[in-house]
Amino acid sequence: MNVQPVLPISISENWNLIGRVILPVISQNDVFSLDNQFGLGDAVISGFFSPKEPTAGGLIWGAGPVLLVPTATDELLGAEKFGIGPTAVALQQAGSMTFGALVNHIWSFAGDDNRGDINTTFVQPFIAKNFAGGWAVAFNTELSQDWDNGNTNGNINLVGSKVVTLGDQMAQVFLGPRFPYGNANTADFGVRFGLTLLFPK
Repeated sequence: MNVQPVLPISISENWNLIGRVILPVISQNDVFSLDNQFGLGDAVISGFFSPKEPTAGGLIWGAGPVLLVPTATDELLGAEKFGIGPTAVALQQAGSMTFGALVNHIWSFAGDDNRGDINTTFVQPFIAKNFAGGWAVAFNTELSQDWDNGNTNGNINLVGSKVVTLGDQMAQVFLGPRFPYGNANTADFGVRFGLTLLFPK
C-alpha cells in the first residue's frame, strides 16, 4: 500500500512547488527468506517546480529534485541508502484525453556500505480518457531500470475510476488489474485499488 500525499505550494506569482511523498506500507512473504516482513518501506520525496499556467500549447510540466530516504522499519523492506537525483513530469490535455509521463533517476550517495549502490531510472507514461459523470479509464506503466545489475522491473496498470462525494469530502476511487513485468520475485497478476481525497482550490 502506498501513502502518497501531493501538495502544491505557491512560491511566486507564476510558480508552484508541488511536493509529493510516496511512503510504502509493505507486507511480503518468502521474498528474501522463509520469514514474513511487514512495515514501512523507503520514502521517495519529489519536488516539482511548475509554472502556474500551461504553456501556449497547453503543456503542463514540472521538474526538480527527488530524494530517497531510508525510512524502512525492517532491513529487508528497504535499501538502507540515501539517494538523490532529478525528476520531471509533463502532461497534455486534449479534450477528454490526458496523456504524459513522469520520470526520475536516483543515485545513492550515503548509507550502509554493505548494501548495493542505487543507480535506477523510473519511467511512468500514462494516458487517461474522461467520461461524463466523473468516470475515467487510465492506462500506465511503472518501470524501473537498475543500471548496475541490468534489471528492468515494474507493472502495467489498467484502472477505472470515479469521482464521488463522501459527505462533504470529494474523492476519487479506482480499481483495476496490474500485470508485473520483469524478473522480480512477484506474483503473476495483481489488483490495484485506491482512494484519493481531493481538495480543489
